[in-house]
Amino acid sequence: MADLPGGFWSGWIVVLTLVSLAGLSWLTLSVYFSAAADKESKTEPVWDNDLKEGNTAPPMWWFWMLFAALIFSLIYLMLFPGLGSFSGLLNWSQGSRVARSYENYDMNFAEIRAEIAASSLAEIQNDLRLMDTAERIFRRECSACHGPDGRGQAALFPNLMDIDWQWGSTPQQIEQSIRGGRQGNMIAWTAVLSEEGIEQVANYVVQMGQPVSESHAGKAAYDQNCTACHGVDGEGNPMLGGPRLADDIWLYGGDIETVRETLTSGRVGVMPRFRDRLDDMQIKLLVALLAR
Repeated sequence: MADLPGGFWSGWIVVLTLVSLAGLSWLTLSVYFSAAADKESKTEPVWDNDLKEGNTAPPMWWFWMLFAALIFSLIYLMLFPGLGSFSGLLNWSQGSRVARSYENYDMNFAEIRAEIAASSLAEIQNDLRLMDTAERIFRRECSACHGPDGRGQAALFPNLMDIDWQWGSTPQQIEQSIRGGRQGNMIAWTAVLSEEGIEQVANYVVQMGQPVSESHAGKAAYDQNCTACHGVDGEGNPMLGGPRLADDIWLYGGDIETVRETLTSGRVGVMPRFRDRLDDMQIKLLVALLAR
């Protein structure tokens, strides 16, 4: 029972518990069985002919109720954890109960889950019950960042319902993103480009995807500093997580002010890994849902 206290704190808990039970027992007995003796040995004063000061115990059914509660407490402390590091005669714990529940669940459903994990994406996508399960997993695990409909939110978390995926949208790339997580890092270019250079590159980037003059003032700086990640024509590089710039799909915003801010301050995005949180079946269901 590694979760139970040991040493000094175990002894301290035992002492406090037993002293509390002994004190409650003494209080109960003193109320019910010393009141009669005190009443006989003392002369009670009387006011206004019939007003007396006395000590009358509660009804006896209260005594039997308290006595039963004390007996129950003693039996409970003998059978279950409660006295420091003593695990009880039944050796029961909430943790072991949860562990047994997981074992029973795995024993009953491991084969079915393995079959689902081994199924093709088409088979899963054609099964309405499995897709309903995939949607529930998404709402539980992913909607906090990507929104309940998967369309992103807060100009911080990407839209999963469009065709532009920073790290690629093939089933293999999606599974890799879910299992291992992703970390995007757009460095700040203030130290490399002057304010004028940042302004020129920002103006060039917002025009990508449209005919842009080869003599544009920002093209040379873009070709020198940005093509390694974003490509010569701004088509992006999913292997490096370099977003596509030659379209109207932007995570942080594609207006000139936002692009200028991105170049000036940089951006950092983290997609946590889920391989330690979700099993193969759950990941396969999510891939099937997102790859439709």
